[in-house]
Amino acid sequence: MSLTKKIVIGMCLGIVVGIIFNLFIPQWFDVAETYVLNPLGKIFIGLIKLLVVPIVVISIILGTAGISDPKKLGRIGIKTVIFFLITTSIALMIALSVGNIIEPGYVEGLNFDSDTTVERKEAPPVMETLLNIIPTNAFQAMVEGNMLQIIFFSILFGFALTQLQGKVDGVKMFIEEINKILMFLVDVVMKLAPIGAFALIAIAIGGQGMDAIKAMIFYFGAVLLALFIHLGLTYGSVIYFLGKMNPFTFIKNFFPAIAVAFSTSSSSATLPVSMDTAQKNLKIPKSISGFVQPLGATINMDGTAIMQGVATVFIAQLYGVDLSMADLATIVLTATLASIGTAGVPGVGIIMLTMVLTSVGLSLDAIALVLGVDRLLDMTRTAVNITGDAACAQYIAKSEEKYDRTSPSTGKTTTNTI
Repeated sequence: MSLTKKIVIGMCLGIVVGIIFNLFIPQWFDVAETYVLNPLGKIFIGLIKLLVVPIVVISIILGTAGISDPKKLGRIGIKTVIFFLITTSIALMIALSVGNIIEPGYVEGLNFDSDTTVERKEAPPVMETLLNIIPTNAFQAMVEGNMLQIIFFSILFGFALTQLQGKVDGVKMFIEEINKILMFLVDVVMKLAPIGAFALIAIAIGGQGMDAIKAMIFYFGAVLLALFIHLGLTYGSVIYFLGKMNPFTFIKNFFPAIAVAFSTSSSSATLPVSMDTAQKNLKIPKSISGFVQPLGATINMDGTAIMQGVATVFIAQLYGVDLSMADLATIVLTATLASIGTAGVPGVGIIMLTMVLTSVGLSLDAIALVLGVDRLLDMTRTAVNITGDAACAQYIAKSEEKYDRTSPSTGKTTTNTI
């Protein structure tokens, strides 16, 4: 049986077990979560997170070193950032449209506890974030998991390897050997993916409470609909027209990573699996996958942006506030910039939402209601996020083929051996 089928079976069993606990034996859920489900889930997530930083460092170093031409490196970097900014803007426009059509905030009988407030968190200014990309201590950045600083250091290191070709071949070979070890460890950890998926989804379903889901069904459905529209139309179009691949084939081959993202609700934690799946199943060159996907896991927040858009419309409707076209434009601009400006900050989803709500003058009290089903939505939007990272890598790989076929120095046809 393939790994994909095993993960699907694990997810389905997790849903069934979660529903059983929730509806029939809720008194036993805490015991099962404490002694069985939570340990299994934490072991799986812990093993994946253990590999995140070393894989990001090694992959970006090798990816940068593989892109030996500085012009190519800059070209890929610019295309990647522009891609993420454009898709985030599209995601927000889809979210706002769906929210205004479904009108989840106008459901009769829907209410929330106005006494429950969420502490407002300020995102750092964009300029401060850009300046903080340069680490004063690379090892400290790795220990703290500051992904932007790790990426910056790794790109510099890889760039140095390209400029010292022939002088540091031993170092490059050593890093390549470490990469082989890390990929082997990813394969080992992935054998536990069905068990991890079962435990994490059982916790999410069993602990959420069906009442919360029923009360928020329209908001929940609006976010899911916007996510699937973005996945199908935006990413589907990118994969088909720019990536030159059948979207269904793409999803089928990338599904193991999607399943892990759905279970862990973390783009960073899923990164080792998503890169391994993209390189092996989608045949995306390691140099491009190793550069684009770690960057995407840090700054690409299309799924989160969709939640911001629908949640803002939902909360505005709860309070009876009509959002003008200027307000909608402000939401798109604020959330798009916030997707870069809050990169690497803990609690980024809430930070972005408070920024967006404040930008259009809405109260933060209703965030407590949105958070009631956020854990389940987080699973889906994370899966959408990592799919967007892979779609971008597929597009970049195809767009670079025309440069790889012809050597600029000789004009002869060449092949990409990376």
